[in-house]
This record gives sequence, structure tokens and C-alpha cells, in this order.
Amino acid sequence: MKYQELISEFETTVESLESRTDDILYKAENGIAKTEKCIKKLRKRVLKKGFSSKNEEISFFKHIKPQIFSRLIYYVRLFNIESKRPRSSSKYQIEYLNNHINKLQVFFNDNLEFYHYYRRGATTLDEEYFIRGKSDLRLPTEFFHFFIDDQFSTCQDTTVATIIAYDMLIVYLQQEIEKLQSHKDTKTNTMKQASSKLFWTGSKTELTELIYALHSSGAINSGTADIKELASMFEQVFNIELGNYYHTFIEIRARKNSKTKFLDWLTKVLLKRFKDSDE
Repeated sequence: MKYQELISEFETTVESLESRTDDILYKAENGIAKTEKCIKKLRKRVLKKGFSSKNEEISFFKHIKPQIFSRLIYYVRLFNIESKRPRSSSKYQIEYLNNHINKLQVFFNDNLEFYHYYRRGATTLDEEYFIRGKSDLRLPTEFFHFFIDDQFSTCQDTTVATIIAYDMLIVYLQQEIEKLQSHKDTKTNTMKQASSKLFWTGSKTELTELIYALHSSGAINSGTADIKELASMFEQVFNIELGNYYHTFIEIRARKNSKTKFLDWLTKVLLKRFKDSDE
């Protein structure tokens, strides 16, 4: 098959990414970059080689492109959901995740006719749906317009990709809800037993900078601990809720002056202590 090598290479890359870490935001961010790269390769090959028949074109836009494109949709949505996920109790997290499942289900309801056509493996309208040059204003392109063009799109290939992506997302969200429900009591008891009398009196941004520095150093669990684990531990030890620490990290990274303001200050005060001790 003309595109099998590229698809196999992509699937190997994704499998490697998924098994490398439990940090879901890292997976999503890197998954977006790797999928975009693969889609651009795929588009370049399509424009260069074209298709030998209508059936080949239909097969590509019905099965091959959505297989890759669904991953982009999945990772973008996953990043948006997880980066805004509340750091509060299991109850509110479950509520938040269920709310997103309901939003995803709305897409299936809005595209019910096509959803049933695709799911039952129908082929009667394939020439309308999966041959280029047929436009459909209902195409859900709000986040992916930069990959939609007449030469590399049909009126329903993105809908197929979205169906696949949302199926994956719903499974992921349901699994997360199950984890929260099964560990709810255990986590509550652990928090009570391990309550600390220490309080972080610096800013949340400073603590976030410290956490990311420790994570980057590989000094904890030989670098295998993920950011979520470290953040939860620091929140517990210092009785603080960091909120959306990933967003805070992005703000730190965007600083025009010193990106390591707190770490620089720590070095300065420690050196001063050494000096004072020598005098």
C-alpha cells in the first residue's frame, strides 16, 4: 500500500510517546507536533503522486487520512481538557470530566445521520463524501483550518477523523473517572494521615519554577516522576493549591528577562549564607 510505510512509522512514534511517560500534557504537546509533521508529509505525497482511481481516492480520505488526522484532533482536545482540569477534590474533577463527555456526545448527535452511515460501513454516498471538490459548510474545522484545503480534503474526511478522536477521548475520560472513583476514599485518607504543618509562603509561580527545575534535573526517581506527581506532592507538603501550574510554566517560559528568577534568587541567598558563615 502506497502510504503504509508512513502510517507504520507514525504509529511506532505514537506508541513510543505513549509508553515513555505518564505526563499527559507532555504526551499531548508532543503528540500534536509529531502528528502535524506526519500530516504535512502525507499532504506532500498526495499532491505529488495523486490517485490512480476514484476508489483509491475514496479509500485514502475515508480510512488513511482520518487515521492520522484523528490523532491531531485527539491530542489538541486532550491538551485543552487536561490543562484546565481542576486540581480540587475528586468530586469536582469527576463533574468536570463528565461535562466534557457530554460536550463530545453533542457532536455525535449533531452528525447522527453521517455517524450511522460511517458506523454501518455504508458505501453508497462515498463519492459525495470522500472525493475532493465537494464542499460541506457543516465541516467542523474551527481548530484545524490550517490543514483543510481543496487539494487535501473532502467534505467528510474530517468528520470521520473527529468521530475516531472523540471515541478515543470518551474512553480516556471514562477511565479517568473510574480511577478517581476507585481511589477517592484512599486518597482522602492518605491526605488526612499525611497532613503537613508546613506552608508555602512564597508565590505559586516561584514554587512552580522550583518544581519544573527539579523535574528537569532528573534528581527525583531518576527523572521518571511526572510533573503531576511532583506538583501533587508539593501541594500536599506545603498546604497549597497550585491551580493550572502548566499555564504558569508557559508564563515563566515567556518571560523577557530572567526565566529563572526564583532559582537565581535562591543561588544568591545561599551564597550569602555561605559568606556570612565564613565571617
